[in-house]
Amino acid sequence: MEFYTPEIYITEDEIAARVLQLADEIVRDYANQEIVLLCVLKGAHVFCADLMRKINLPVRLEFVSMSSYGDATQSAGAVKMDMDITGPVENSHVIIVEDIIDSGLTLKTLKELLKLRNPKSIKLASLLYKPSRLKYEIDIDYLAFEIDDKFVVGYGLDYAGRYRELPYIGFLNAGH
Repeated sequence: MEFYTPEIYITEDEIAARVLQLADEIVRDYANQEIVLLCVLKGAHVFCADLMRKINLPVRLEFVSMSSYGDATQSAGAVKMDMDITGPVENSHVIIVEDIIDSGLTLKTLKELLKLRNPKSIKLASLLYKPSRLKYEIDIDYLAFEIDDKFVVGYGLDYAGRYRELPYIGFLNAGH
């Protein structure tokens, strides 16, 4: 696979400022309470780490891995769970941390599975949202950026396992 330099779509500074704002909202909403951040791997790991460091509350961290893309640029239409959480979430305030919401299928599936575990509450923090692609109604409680229908990479998001390390969000130019 050839490597291309993505065009910058959202800068590193814009991301940092928005992450701080979201953390402040979460601290306000959950004052003096413990929360569980449920990071959806792999794409949300950078966003989740930055967000967690800015939240001045007791935080428990859990991970789940779900996939619907594989190495493609569009969802395959089915979600599979590759890794489940390891700790209990019963009677906990859970905030799912996701990299991008486009069709909404992954989050719809994850929320249904979480509800069976009886958390006190479930909210959603998403780095990105593509409203033009939404097929399932999803309430996003903490949203960093609404974006156009572009295939984006960087800041944890990948194309075929590449570009996650970029400190910004970009898109591949020239049809790549």
